[in-house]
Amino acid sequence: MNSKRALVVGGSNGIGLSIVKQLLERDYSRVYIIGRSLPDISLDDRVEFIRFNLLNDDYSLFDEIKDIDTLIITAGFGRIAPFENINENEIINSFKVNSISVLRIIKKYFQLINSNKDFYCVVMGSIAGLVSSPLFSVYSATKAALGKFIESTNIELGQNGSSNRILNVSPGSIKGTKFSNGENDYTLTKDLAIEILDKMNRREELFIPEYHNIYKDVLRRYHEDPREFGIDSYNYKQISGRVNIKPQLKIGYLSGTFDLFHIGHLNLLQKAKVYCDYLVVGIHKDATHKNKQVYVPFEERVAILENIKYVDKVIQADPEDSAVFNKVGYDYLFVGSDYKGTERFNRYEKYFKDKDVEIIYFPYTEGTSSTKLRAVVDRAIDQKIECALT
Repeated sequence: MNSKRALVVGGSNGIGLSIVKQLLERDYSRVYIIGRSLPDISLDDRVEFIRFNLLNDDYSLFDEIKDIDTLIITAGFGRIAPFENINENEIINSFKVNSISVLRIIKKYFQLINSNKDFYCVVMGSIAGLVSSPLFSVYSATKAALGKFIESTNIELGQNGSSNRILNVSPGSIKGTKFSNGENDYTLTKDLAIEILDKMNRREELFIPEYHNIYKDVLRRYHEDPREFGIDSYNYKQISGRVNIKPQLKIGYLSGTFDLFHIGHLNLLQKAKVYCDYLVVGIHKDATHKNKQVYVPFEERVAILENIKYVDKVIQADPEDSAVFNKVGYDYLFVGSDYKGTERFNRYEKYFKDKDVEIIYFPYTEGTSSTKLRAVVDRAIDQKIECALT
């Protein structure tokens, strides 16, 4: 029985998921998929999905997945837009996901890559990292950094005596994926996935799909006159209609009182940030909507939340989360599972049905809660009052 085991980062859709399908066809006994969302097709029980956001600071998850001999990283994002329209969060997130995360993950497995045992590694680069790419400048920069890292590291591997290599797959575009506003079609990505794995097994270092048909001439023109090539590229993107003015950020929103801040609150924020790039937290001024008393002043609760690493922005909550949508434009609304089926959230589900907003219900977990802490505080206050009266 084949005992080969793979980890595919970004394997939930697109070319990543197409590669997962081919690994299963090649009888891999286990394939781990790491991504923010579940795979969009059914897979057999050899596949284990692990939800993870590459923007996280803690990468200890990868320390727990050591039983692999194949590492494939296809995660990444970018949008065609003038640099002046790219906001600071996009710049930071682009480098974190497209470049820094790849280096961090490869570092976790480098002892295996830099050994005499067979280990296979693929990283999705881009032709944009090999040429000038105006209107795609940030994405191009992240992929250029990645390309130089792979090229340099492969030389180190060779000098260290290892036959293992990292394959840099640098396509111009991939039909059948959601990249550049397309749709997933695995009949269109199958052949490319097969070709990537074949070149990986041959330990090749650079693969440019459609090189002889298209990109050999593209690279020649770039090296002959980089500036003229860049101007042509700029004009082509402008007339192609692919310029996207919308920031490429998935925004999440959750609201609460966050009184007597505790580990349950922290866990909720951590879970929410797995789904989104930018997390907005709304804090209620008081708890009158729940007929409860608040012990920590609003300003102090805001200060606490503003200093939590999972939180990007804190605002004053509106009584209705749906009303905040017009101010924040979020993609995800997070709430505890005890709200599912209530009149309020049934109403929200109808309201968001045509707005491309997903409501994520987090399971309620036992442990410390604001209710329990309030009970302790209330008892202490009652005892203090009793003592004062006696």
